[in-house]
Amino acid sequence: MSDTAAAPQKFEFQAEIKQLLDIVIHSLYTEKEIFIRELTSNASDALEKLRHLQLTEKNILDDNLPLEINITTDDTAKTITIQDFGIGMTSAELVENLGTIAHSGSKAFLKALGESGQKNANLIGQFGVGFYSAFMVAKTVTVRSRSWRADEPGHVWTSDGSGSYTLSPSDGERRGTKIVIQLKDDATDFAADSRVKDILERYSAFVTFPINLNGKRINTVQALWLRNKNEIKDEEYTEFYKFQAHAYDDPRLRLHFSADAPLSINALLFVPKENTERYGLARLEPAVSLYCRKVLIDARPKDLLPEWLRFLKGVVDSEDLPLNISRETMQDKALLDKIGKVITKRFLKFLEDEAKSRPESYDEFYRQFGIFIKEGAALDFTHKEQLTKLLRYESSLTDKGKATSLADYVSRMKEGQAEIYYLVGASREAIESGPYLEGFKSRNLEVLFCYEPVDEYVMNNVREYDGKKLTAADHADVKLPDAPKPPADATLSEADTKTLVEWLAKTLAAHGVAEVKASDRLVDSPALALNADKFMTPHMRRMMKAMNKDEGSAPLRVNLEINPASPVIKHLFATHTAAPEKAALVAEQILDNALIAAGLLEDASKMVSRIYKLLETV
Repeated sequence: MSDTAAAPQKFEFQAEIKQLLDIVIHSLYTEKEIFIRELTSNASDALEKLRHLQLTEKNILDDNLPLEINITTDDTAKTITIQDFGIGMTSAELVENLGTIAHSGSKAFLKALGESGQKNANLIGQFGVGFYSAFMVAKTVTVRSRSWRADEPGHVWTSDGSGSYTLSPSDGERRGTKIVIQLKDDATDFAADSRVKDILERYSAFVTFPINLNGKRINTVQALWLRNKNEIKDEEYTEFYKFQAHAYDDPRLRLHFSADAPLSINALLFVPKENTERYGLARLEPAVSLYCRKVLIDARPKDLLPEWLRFLKGVVDSEDLPLNISRETMQDKALLDKIGKVITKRFLKFLEDEAKSRPESYDEFYRQFGIFIKEGAALDFTHKEQLTKLLRYESSLTDKGKATSLADYVSRMKEGQAEIYYLVGASREAIESGPYLEGFKSRNLEVLFCYEPVDEYVMNNVREYDGKKLTAADHADVKLPDAPKPPADATLSEADTKTLVEWLAKTLAAHGVAEVKASDRLVDSPALALNADKFMTPHMRRMMKAMNKDEGSAPLRVNLEINPASPVIKHLFATHTAAPEKAALVAEQILDNALIAAGLLEDASKMVSRIYKLLETV
């Protein structure tokens, strides 16, 4: 391309443009690399405008040129060039668009479309300052452009951003715009193919038109979230997931939806196959990227979704985002919260449907990601009700490995039962072999089994479901309905029981026992221990101790319940008068056994010595 002999005309930028350039170069954008996103977006806008004109205009210059964006780098000349075969600009438009304060051709074009009753959401530029971002990295910027109108000549626009620019006719220009940036010495890394490729893949991977970098297509994955989900194959979803999430596995679940009210939202969300936090790896970071008209705004927006949804991958795109002038951050936090609530509500509804229609699939999801549902149920008061419905636990009425919901538990409750009972333990075997389940089994009362340390915290925060209080089955205040009493000759009499209770209370007072009483919940076990401090459960006590909190080291106080029908207790009654010293050792051992079952025994050394003493009496 050769310029005509006409001397270039020199123009001074508007005073406001000089001020704007200073802001753009020094403070508007947080990262210099953003200029590639901005210029690529502008090129896409120009192509979109031309595609619209092709539907309404017949006499378009070079109408056979491909609608694509070509970017070339030259690390020898230290340049980067961005070219499109879009709508192009006349001399007057170059002055108006590049020399006037924040004038946006895209904005004007959208206005014109709106006045004609049409809408085109593919136009990215809204603020008219993106072009000036080039001066963050440029010694000089040269713009060669020719309008789509066949009778308009081409022009070349040049500036170093210092306060003026030149404009002159240029022969041989093709339709569209070509921007050549001579890079500053501290920005020559943008002349490297690999550097530019990384930026394009991060910010502009889903631009509608082909982007070619040094002749090679960059954006090969489509913006699936904007397509009709009925037209998308599973393989396409998987390919998109692996690209967007940088994943190697296939997604476990996906949710693809769009909404027009209260906001325009297009979302494509994925649940990975595995929860890597389960394996002790680093805490997951938010990974649902925020886009505006297919251009990345934030790859990891921390305030978009609740913390418990950090396992999700995918994309959320909204035309309604009120971005700041640099298109890097949201201006309206309340609107971002609203978008997040819409997405969260839809995802929870999706899980509810999954649990109802495909329970086996949901159970597999829950085994991997149930910890996040529990976290949300305990901490997210906005969505607490929906999350509580999604909780799953094994119970005394389910087979091992089979979980039940709180709704199903309530549907099986006995008439008059007002509480949902649960027990926390290391495993099903540990809970079933302990003394706390006996009274519930004998009365055919269902008990949920909680195996994870977080479960107790969840239950304490959820508190109730469907008007039924969640109650720990090993709580000292649990009141159970009467059960059939054993034959009189199979148990201690009331008088003998009272005598033994009083003796045990006196004997064990120095060992942290606050109260001793006959139990109405024991069937086979001799005794059970209940924490006398109803607000300091065994799990909380261990947690406080691990955190070096004073509460975890406070002297232990427990209530002891005994089973008058147990052969061990009946033998203890006989021994406590015949051999009081031996009986005292047996009583202390019964207490320690109960503390072990309750998870409250902190030092077993005294118990070992006592066992040896008892063995000497055998």
